[in-house]
Amino acid sequence: MGLGYQSSRAGALVGGFMLLFSVFLPGLFSHLGHASPSTFSEWNTPKPRHSRLLKSALQRQSPKPDQSDLWAPLTDEGWRPCVDSSKDSSLPGESEGYIQVFLDGGLNQQRMGICDAVAVAKFLNATLVIPHLEINPVWKDSSSFVDIFDVDHFINVLKDDISIVKELPAEFSWSTREYYATAIRVTRVKTAPVHASAKWYLDNVLPVLQSYGIAAIAPFSHRLAFENLPDEIQRLRCKVNFQALTFVPHIRALGDALISRLRYPSNRKDSKEANYLSLTTDTNVQGPMKFVVLHLRFDKDMAAHSACDFGGGKAEKLALAKYRQVLWQGRVLNSQFTDEELRSQGRCPLTPEEIGLLLAALGFDNNTRLYLASHKVYGGVARISTLRSLFPLMEDKKSLTSGNELAQIKGKASLLAAVDYYVSMHSDIFISASPGNMHNAIVGHRTYENLKTIRPNMALLGQLFMNKSIIWSDFQQATVEGHLNRQGQIRLRKPKQSIYTYPAPDCVCHA
Repeated sequence: MGLGYQSSRAGALVGGFMLLFSVFLPGLFSHLGHASPSTFSEWNTPKPRHSRLLKSALQRQSPKPDQSDLWAPLTDEGWRPCVDSSKDSSLPGESEGYIQVFLDGGLNQQRMGICDAVAVAKFLNATLVIPHLEINPVWKDSSSFVDIFDVDHFINVLKDDISIVKELPAEFSWSTREYYATAIRVTRVKTAPVHASAKWYLDNVLPVLQSYGIAAIAPFSHRLAFENLPDEIQRLRCKVNFQALTFVPHIRALGDALISRLRYPSNRKDSKEANYLSLTTDTNVQGPMKFVVLHLRFDKDMAAHSACDFGGGKAEKLALAKYRQVLWQGRVLNSQFTDEELRSQGRCPLTPEEIGLLLAALGFDNNTRLYLASHKVYGGVARISTLRSLFPLMEDKKSLTSGNELAQIKGKASLLAAVDYYVSMHSDIFISASPGNMHNAIVGHRTYENLKTIRPNMALLGQLFMNKSIIWSDFQQATVEGHLNRQGQIRLRKPKQSIYTYPAPDCVCHA
């Protein structure tokens, strides 16, 4: 998820004062602790941190004809998906028993857990029960597997690889989450180490299956290694991720509607009228427009955990310090470094202003259709205002839909993320403002499909943004040169790296 002494000492002093203030002046922190992401913009509106660059970016011209490669698809380098494991795969004659897994985290972390569960069931010759998705403690989303993914498609795609059941037979109906929460149970496996080997499962889980006919593994997230597994298992993991896991029809339908409205925007200014939805899906008005998806993860958790300074003043610094203390008891690795050190190492997420300047420097003009994939942005509307000034045609789920369309997924973080994921996979270009599970999942999936994906050079940008005297032409040249080879070109997976982020060479093979 040397530099030492002075920074640590300063951090300790701040933490000490903060705790004293929280005891003697609880009213101060009660306001901060329950603040919405937009609260701080109300009493200390974040101002542009890079005014000089912003002014030049706002005056930029449309791309020149020789910049047409900006939207050009990736060059075909001869890489092809190679995940058809069913050709040399067969179901075991008799299953060893049932495997249950309980998955925590957000949508994309759970997605990886589902892929790993299929792999474990495969080499244990077990029958997989459709995975149970835990309620996320942050987003409070109770969406189940069948609420998010097309379960029949999932089972059908994998029918030649493993046996899958939607629910346990009556004789095992006692094996529930509640059952395992009330006492120690012999059928629960809770000692799986992070990135466990196949041998660990054969030594520790198979005996449980053979003795009781069922094994429930919890926790399970990140519990399967990426190394020393047969090619068949690696390709099966990719087959699950890139072929078997498709979203339920109503998510795909809503995603298709958003994509259509991005490619064929309405000419009408009053987009909230009742007939707006039909107008924005009229594909006969003009040819399809290209669009960029920007995944902007800039929520309070991200801002606090980064320990970076985002220009919100003392109130924001104090609020984020309090938040770190409450959530992580102050144990945040980045806290021992200064803001300058973090930025020079590329460890600060890009703000909406900074990601806007990056896109502008790469050549995207103010006519660019930009879809914002995000949940809540820390700092609210005020924080996004500079990005919107650079890209006035920026849209999101709310601006492109009616209240009725969003009603089915409102308040459900996993379903909202699923819509963003779907739109991201159908965009001409994808870019993320910071690393994370969503970034990693989509980068891997778009690599698999050979789609253009810009990966910000965080260390370079951190250094450029710290140079307050840099002029626009120099910033633009350095940015363009620093991103020439960061647009989706194949990167071979290194030891211990995730197969879901780096599918080559395990699942994407050179022809």
